Amino acid sequence: MDKSIVWHDGRNLKETVSGLFFPMHCPVCDRALPFSSEICPECERVLRRVKAPVCAKCGKHIRRAGDIYCFDCLRNPKPFMRGFSLYEYASVHDSVSRFKNLGRPDYGIFYGRQMGRFLLRNWRGPWPEALIPIPLHPDKERLRGYNQSAVLAQEIEKLTGIPLREDILIRTNQTKVQKNLGRMERQKNMKKAFQLHKNDVKLKTVVLVDDVYTTGSTIAAATDVLKSAGVEDVYYITLAIGAGLKK
Repeated sequence: MDKSIVWHDGRNLKETVSGLFFPMHCPVCDRALPFSSEICPECERVLRRVKAPVCAKCGKHIRRAGDIYCFDCLRNPKPFMRGFSLYEYASVHDSVSRFKNLGRPDYGIFYGRQMGRFLLRNWRGPWPEALIPIPLHPDKERLRGYNQSAVLAQEIEKLTGIPLREDILIRTNQTKVQKNLGRMERQKNMKKAFQLHKNDVKLKTVVLVDDVYTTGSTIAAATDVLKSAGVEDVYYITLAIGAGLKK
């Protein structure tokens, strides 16, 4: 039997057989799903997509149609080219918490596929050469059992064909949990958090993959390291994004 067969929903034969015995769970209500389903129809309405107008830099929703950038990006210029996020963080908060902290990596299958479909529909310009998941510190990844950003990137790779590269960035500092810190503390916390696994990075355009974008400190720190290695254009995509600062 050909294991390379891919179904219309993005699953290959191995995943399909596995789903018969170990079904996916809805990322919103956590109930086991029928075969080939990715989310409960009624739960899909709970997830709020980020709607236009959005910031031309970070992708956050902005309230005034005439604005080009959000207040966050005007006040704190970002080193990356542009960012994309699918959902308002408030609508996926509980789901993301289970995905990261309660051993539900299967949620990343649904979210990663949504992110991949978003890129296929909305990407403009030169096609990215690599997907780079934001790495966890090795101790934290061993404790959790997986890197949630890598889980998302694996699904994006399957749909888009953009190569997943986990051999470029490494996390060298065991940073504090970002959500408990203020803006300046987040920036200080992420300073020197990342290093290159290899110095010779022959890539021009890459996409960083993470679960949530709030102030952008994590993405900015990773971008600085990549650009120091000669990467020209760094984009990012996350499954959720915070509301940001108000003027």
